[in-house]
Amino acid sequence: MTSHIVLLLVCLVGIYASFLTWGVLQEQISSQVFGKEEERFSAPFVINLAQNVAGFIVGWVYVVYQNSQVSEEQRVSAFDVSLLKSVTLVALTQSLSSPIGLSSVQHVDYLLYQLAKSCKLIPVMFIHLTVYRAKFPLYKYAVAGSVTLGVMLFSLSGSSKSSKSGSNEGGNLTWGLILLFTSLLLDGITNAEQDSMFKKNTKLTGAHLQCALNFVSFGFTLFYASVMTNQLQYAIDFISRYPSILKEIALYAVCGAIGQIFIFVTLANFGSIVLITVTVTRKMMSMLLSVVIFGHDLQMGQWIALGLVFGGIGYEAWVKLQQSKKVKQVAIDKKEK
Repeated sequence: MTSHIVLLLVCLVGIYASFLTWGVLQEQISSQVFGKEEERFSAPFVINLAQNVAGFIVGWVYVVYQNSQVSEEQRVSAFDVSLLKSVTLVALTQSLSSPIGLSSVQHVDYLLYQLAKSCKLIPVMFIHLTVYRAKFPLYKYAVAGSVTLGVMLFSLSGSSKSSKSGSNEGGNLTWGLILLFTSLLLDGITNAEQDSMFKKNTKLTGAHLQCALNFVSFGFTLFYASVMTNQLQYAIDFISRYPSILKEIALYAVCGAIGQIFIFVTLANFGSIVLITVTVTRKMMSMLLSVVIFGHDLQMGQWIALGLVFGGIGYEAWVKLQQSKKVKQVAIDKKEK
């Protein structure tokens, strides 16, 4: 029992440390200025390339470790040919979502970006309803409504002029919201397809998916960065002039990759309810940390919006916890009979 608690504490510290640092670095990379001309680093595809490399390496090590713990018959290759089509689709949507979302930060406040990206429930439900014709319980729609209202209120309340990041100064709000919505829609496709992949292959684990997706995503992202755009050459030139940002990009990629492993360990050992609770509190702490470090001054309406968003997500976690308790109680009652 003691070792179980220690493992949970290690996972909590790992997730918080990795993703709180990851979030701060993400905002710092996208908002800080360099040189007399106050240049900003604007090559999100290159940032994703670094994330893909780190994610693949860490994921591969985790796959090798997992396979070493089971018999040869139970081992699963990270490159299952039957999943190639789904992995390619997820890699495509995943590799596009992040840079498109980060591009929106040039036009909307970073906290709005953070808040919207934490509301993946809405696009996931939309894709399941329209593509997979799935049905959801009433509380799911209530949560989605609360989250949507929170995002709208946050946007309408506006960001403070005293925000030090200044990432939305001179930007186009409409275009920024379009980019943000597109990023969320791609997230919805990604999550819905991942759910389908796990249902089709029960031996598939998060580590295998992380490894395969980062491998395929690297190819897509490298193509975008070098052929479709000039971001790779731009990044090389920028880093040659301001090498200090390279350390931040590398640390950002490593934090994201390691954080994913702690998430998978938590999911495997403690279940989705504990993981939801951890990730919801982590997102809230990340946004509050952003307010403190980067000097965001939130208005009353924006605080209410934060409450609506995280209140809705927290309510969903509570409902799932109650459902889990009922299932366990039914199982106990059957054994007693």
